[in-house]
Amino acid sequence: MSDVHDAPAQATGTPPVSERALRRRLTVEIWIVLGLSLGRSGVYALVNILDRMTAGPPLADQSTTINPPLNARPWLDVIYQVLSIGFALIPVALALYLLSANGRSATRRIGLTFARPWRDLGVGVGLAALIGVPGLGLYAIGRAVGITVQVQPTTIDDHWWTIPLLVALALKNALLEEVVAVGYLMERLRDLRWSPPVIVVTSALLRGSYHLYQGWGPFFGNVVMGLVFAEYYRRRRRVMPLVVAHTVMDLVVFVGYALIPDDWISTLGLD
Repeated sequence: MSDVHDAPAQATGTPPVSERALRRRLTVEIWIVLGLSLGRSGVYALVNILDRMTAGPPLADQSTTINPPLNARPWLDVIYQVLSIGFALIPVALALYLLSANGRSATRRIGLTFARPWRDLGVGVGLAALIGVPGLGLYAIGRAVGITVQVQPTTIDDHWWTIPLLVALALKNALLEEVVAVGYLMERLRDLRWSPPVIVVTSALLRGSYHLYQGWGPFFGNVVMGLVFAEYYRRRRRVMPLVVAHTVMDLVVFVGYALIPDDWISTLGLD
């Protein structure tokens, strides 16, 4: 008895799709998704670090801002920021849509669900502490040895909507990076039958690449973070704790920086 799924192909005389064709399609799909999101950011970050290293001043004397204002007028700035957040999440929707092509729920496939809220929260906070505290130390070391630029989390002016906006930016970063760089990419590389160690390293290197604009210290720090997060996902197949961890870390940096008094910022050399 023939398989029901073969009926349309047999009725039209269309030959079955070969394994090679499927692999080629998945490979092209990965490049498209990354080209619209984190892969594009990685290419720009690579060019940016080359620009910084050849500009003249050492990296230690240069600075960058993670969340700059997008318009000088506050009411237009918040509109641009919200639009930027919304459009940045389109690749997340695309990745989830593509992962659900076989009819299976993409959110369940990668563990982006609220099925275990307290456990995910606990694991996420634990991962944030595990990565975040050493990360601050690595940033300080990088600044001291001159391989990390001065990173200002935000220069958005203080308004009533500043904190909610920074929270939204943190959540956006977490969803984009963890869904695309971990959940989507690792699932697709698994579909291509890459070996687990290579998948983990590839995800980690992608994460490091789009942080290169901050210097070599953040690049290596984010590669280490990527190895930990990717290995956790490989073992547990749940991306939600990673989203929680990433959001917590960004909230501490973004909101914490916004709440630090100006004189403290000057003292710490963060202005």
